[in-house]
Amino acid sequence: MPDVEMTPARRRALLAWYDAEHRELPWRGTRDPYRVLLSEVLLQQTRVDQARPFYARFLERFPTVEALAAAGEEEVLRIWQGAGYYARARRLRALAGQVVRSGWPKDRAGLLRLPGVGPYTAAAVASIAFGEPVAAVDGNLRRVLARVHAEPDPKPAWLQRVAASWLEPARPGDWNQALMELGARVCTPRNPDCGACPLAGVCRGRAAPERYPAARKRSVRNEERWALVLAARGGVLLERRSGRQLGGLWGLPTGPGPVPGAAVLADYGAAAVEAAGTVRHAFSHRRLTVHVYRGRTDRPGHDPGAKPLAVLDRKLLAAAGIEGASEHEA
Repeated sequence: MPDVEMTPARRRALLAWYDAEHRELPWRGTRDPYRVLLSEVLLQQTRVDQARPFYARFLERFPTVEALAAAGEEEVLRIWQGAGYYARARRLRALAGQVVRSGWPKDRAGLLRLPGVGPYTAAAVASIAFGEPVAAVDGNLRRVLARVHAEPDPKPAWLQRVAASWLEPARPGDWNQALMELGARVCTPRNPDCGACPLAGVCRGRAAPERYPAARKRSVRNEERWALVLAARGGVLLERRSGRQLGGLWGLPTGPGPVPGAAVLADYGAAAVEAAGTVRHAFSHRRLTVHVYRGRTDRPGHDPGAKPLAVLDRKLLAAAGIEGASEHEA
């Protein structure tokens, strides 16, 4: 079956809907590439209502790309804390340093060479900030295209080709945002409001929108871990994290299994501990059950309110009766 053609009349209808109905968001209406990029990075793994305060807070401390480039990693992570997926913040800081040294790339190809910038983000920034006529394919647009074409399994190459054929070159930034807005507010994953959709008249999947696209299978594993909350000289015993997910943050000693062994306690200078509760926390592909133990050590500690901590560590501290959130509690 041929692709649904995006005629001039349909483009006008979609843009008219967007002009009248779009949400007023703090990053809308700007062509500053730094602010556009920051919003796109936040929205990669964060809902709009959650991204708003983080966007404002980040810009208050780092109002320009130069300010971000000059900051230390720990400070950037402290301001980012609560937003999750901390690799985003580390890559954003690295990107800022490269932009300060070499300037902003003005097109998708150049933006793709920046740290942490993938095809969608490069196209979104290129179209919104620099007016380049390139299609930005995100999850919202994937759903819209799949439903309009009644395509249960839209492949990346097909999505990019159709999105490019639909693009309105005169207003590429607004066009990409219009399709994202349509997917976010009208063509929603569940209970889409087809009666309000400006593309309803050509939507082949309207009779059964829940079929398009077909649900992706997702594997989630369950893990059981222990965590130690040890009162220490000057605060609580904390360790600097490493690894892709939480690298650069600080956190409590943790390990696999329900109980820390005697050798583990000796390593941390804790003679004895008592159970303080259980915390459950979900990452994208892991569900954790963490058994919290409370005790003391004579080792030097840190004020948890002065260090960048993940949400999980703040939950663990709270389970042990210790306030671990900074002023930036999410």
